[in-house]
Order: sequence, then C-alpha cells, then structure tokens
Amino acid sequence: MKYDYIIVGAGSAGCILASRLSESGEHSVLLLEAGGKDSSPWFKIPVGFAKLYYNPTFNWMYYSQPQAQLAGRQLYAPRGKVQGGSGSINAMIYVRGQAHDFDDWAANGNDGWSFKDVLPYFRKLESHPLGDSEYHGASGPIRISPMKGQTHPICDAFLKGCEELGYPRSEDFNGENFEGAGIYDVNTRDGQRCSSSFAYLHPALGRPNLSVERHAQVERVLFDADKRAVGVSVTQHGVRREFHAAREVILAAGAVDTPKILQLSGVGDRALLEEHAISTVHHLPAVGKNLQDHLCVSYYYKADIPTLNDEFGSLLGQVKLGLEYLLTRKGPLSMSVNQSGGFFRGDDSQEHPNLQLYFNPLSYQIPKSSKASLKPEPYSGFLLCFNPCRPTSRGEVRIASKNPADAALIDPNYLSTQKDIDEAIQGSRLIRKIMNAPALKAVTVEEVLPGPSVNDDEGMLQYFRENCGSIYHLCGSCAMGADPQDSVVDSRLRVHGLEGLRIVDASIFPNVTSGNTNAAVMMVAEKGAEMILQDAAGQQPSAAADSRKAVA
Repeated sequence: MKYDYIIVGAGSAGCILASRLSESGEHSVLLLEAGGKDSSPWFKIPVGFAKLYYNPTFNWMYYSQPQAQLAGRQLYAPRGKVQGGSGSINAMIYVRGQAHDFDDWAANGNDGWSFKDVLPYFRKLESHPLGDSEYHGASGPIRISPMKGQTHPICDAFLKGCEELGYPRSEDFNGENFEGAGIYDVNTRDGQRCSSSFAYLHPALGRPNLSVERHAQVERVLFDADKRAVGVSVTQHGVRREFHAAREVILAAGAVDTPKILQLSGVGDRALLEEHAISTVHHLPAVGKNLQDHLCVSYYYKADIPTLNDEFGSLLGQVKLGLEYLLTRKGPLSMSVNQSGGFFRGDDSQEHPNLQLYFNPLSYQIPKSSKASLKPEPYSGFLLCFNPCRPTSRGEVRIASKNPADAALIDPNYLSTQKDIDEAIQGSRLIRKIMNAPALKAVTVEEVLPGPSVNDDEGMLQYFRENCGSIYHLCGSCAMGADPQDSVVDSRLRVHGLEGLRIVDASIFPNVTSGNTNAAVMMVAEKGAEMILQDAAGQQPSAAADSRKAVA
C-alpha cells in the first residue's frame, strides 16, 4: 500500500505529526506503532505511571550497558511501547527548558531553532489557564495544569526554606522567570493525563486519510537506487509487510529506536554496519552518537508530620484517595508525585541555573526487580532529589546485531566528564544546604539516606555513583546540525545525504534541554510538521489521490 507520508512511531512526536499532516485532508498518512492502544485506565490516571513502570506489555524496559563511572551498574531505561509512547507512561511534568538551551541549538548551525523561533510552537501546542500571552497559548490541544494550590502541605516547607536562604521564587517555570523554587505544571486535563495521543491522535482517528497500524515493528527503511526513502519493512503479528511512501518516511521512534532503525537500514557508520554484515546505503557516522540523558539521585528524609507515605501506605488511605479521585477528579491521584522543586545555580560561577530539584512528598525506593512494585517507605517521609541540567557526557546507541528483534545497545557513558562530576557534588551540597533551612528542619526528624555518615564531597560523589538513576530523558542520538560528520539531520530535520527521509523526535536534540524533555519533543513535532507541509506545498502530488482512495 502507498501513502504520502509514513510516520514510524506513535509517541509524543508521532501522534502530533499524524494529526497535523492529515489535518487538511490533502495527504494520506500512515502511522506505525510497535505497541498497542492506550485504552487501559492506567493511562488516564496521572499516578497510573507507577503501574506501567515495569509492565512489558506497554514498556520496552530497556537497560543501559554497564556504566564504568557508576559502579558498573546497568541503569533502567523505560520507553513507552504503546500509542502515545513514553508520553503515555511518564510523570507528566511540563517544562520547556531555558531560553539559552534553544539558542545553543541555533548556534550549532541550526537556523530557526532559537528560543524566539520555537516559542510560537510551544504556544501553539498548549492550552494554559493563564490565557493567551507572550509565553503561553490558550487554544492548543495539550492542556497545562498548574499544581499550585493543590500540592501536599509539606511542599510549602520546601518553598519557605528556599526563601529563607535567599533563593528566588519562580511562579511559572515556563514563563519569564525560570530560575528559583516553585510548583511544577503538568500536562493533565480535568485530572486526567493529557498526552499527545489523547489530545492530538484520538480526535483525528476518524479521518479517512489517516491509517494507524499497531503492533507493527519497523525493521528497516526501504531505499531506491537514488538513495530516496520509498517505504518501510514491518513485522506485524509475525507477518512481514511493506508500506510505501510517495513523499516521505518520517522516523519518530525516539532516541533509542530511531538510530537503531537507521543502522538496520544501512544508514550509519560504515564500520558498525560492516561489523554486522549490513550493506551500507549511506555512510553517516553520527547516527547513534551524541546520546545524552539526565542523571538523578534522591536524598531520603523522615518527617514529623504526615506525608503522602501515610496515605498511599495504608489500604484505608488508598481507598480514600481513590474515592476522592472518582468523585472530584482531584487529590494526589490527579497530579504527579513530583510536585515542587526548581532550578538553581550550583555556585556563583554559573551563568545559568545548572541544577534541577524535585521535592516529593512521597518517599519510595525504585524497585530493583521487575517483579516488585513501587511502594512508599514505611514511615512519614519525603524525597529531595536533583539532576544536573546540561550534562556534557556523550554516549551512543548502536545495534546489537542485524536482527531487528534484538534491543539496541544503550551506552550513555554517564559521568565521563569533569563538569558532570563537579555538578554531582554541587547538587549534593545544594540539597544539604536547603535541608538546613529552618522551615525544613522544623518538619524533619532525620536524613535516612545517605545519612549523616556521608558528610564530605568524596562520600557524596560515591553515593551518587552507587545510587543515581536515569530520569528517562534520553535524546541527541541523531543530532541536528550543519556538518554530516557530526550530525544526522539538517535544520529542516532532513537526513543528510538522503532524500525523502526525516527525523522528528528527541533524537534530533543537539543538546539536552534543562528540565523534563517531553514538552520540547512536542514542540519539535509541531515545528517539524509545519516544515513538512511547507515543503509539500512546493511539490506536485504523485500518488496522493490514489493513496487516499486506498485508505478510504
């Protein structure tokens, strides 16, 4: 079957692309998703992500390669295997990043990607209760819900403590003042997750020019003799199928699987392809390189006032929370457990905030086994955790074999630069400083982990090495840039040296953004869709009319 556009991956970016490219009715669009539908109620309930954390039906449950700087550990890397992708299983914190993050994208040879260039697309995708303004949109599909006024009371102690130490207050991390302590926004609507699948794709599913094939794992992109992408080969329910594209194939499979698909298709570093006996279609050495992520570590505290541990930790408390949610769509089940936090400078030499903090009124250990579940600590407790905003360690994604069923090898090369080591210590010092604020000392019994025995830089760094984890912001593995030697796509997201092939997902980030990455992924999809449609307007449709008949 032939379509104008084939989109690989129905994640945060793919759902937006499918909606926007099919919106006019002019183009036939096929959306391919390796997972199934997001029909379980756990996808709607905001805290339902805890039920999806180790669920192989909806989660690829990847792991990194052993990390030399992190005590040889393999870090968990959950990725969504469902319509909506990782945006269906994340904690929904909505943070765009700092303006200079995107200005750095533009400075890397990517005209049109500075903050002033991308802000209109952030505004386009969101519906914000503050209304239409310089920083916010009021009529986009993604509903933004401030948690301000609804958070657990212990969050006020964190905000007051930061104020006592002279840190600024940010009333809106996506507004004029990024720096400081505040309450996070989440992408929810009426107490339910507002993913790009729910907001963009579901309303578009009835269009005759949009087709969706689920449980369809793309094995490779098909090219003609002129190095033009003309379709994809897919395995679906054990059957191999081919779909063909008259205009473009668009990869939106994410920072792990987009480079994997390219490499399986013969696009990547020639040496890697030859190692796995894959014929080289196009030597593009940066495919899979430049992988980046945020590393986070938690400090655990026992409180002398009730926290969410007390409510989530008892059957009666869970019943009360469940009833509150069912009757009002409010309460802790309607929000993220990551409620307050902010962006801080690790020392006075920092030009911009370089550390992100989360203050969490629920303390829990990440289970080491997929058979375990997320459970609160057996005491009134809370977490304070941090991650550096712009780590400089760079890793890679590479195929493990030529078998598409084999997961790619993920090697983030964490903590491999001195800057990242320094910031691990800065963040640890910052947590200890904030926890010594009078307002927080007043509600704290003790630090449970790492505890008072860890009291110097060396000990804090060792605690970080042994206990940090990914915060699941993998990006950059098919970076945007001008030079094909160190980037994969140009500023219009076209793959260097090939025709009819684009990438629109987190893999194109030249550098990781400060904060949670899902908002930036959705912005990339809005901007990417507009560029694709702009380019199409200058072309004569080839098989489009026949494609629409076939879809109908």
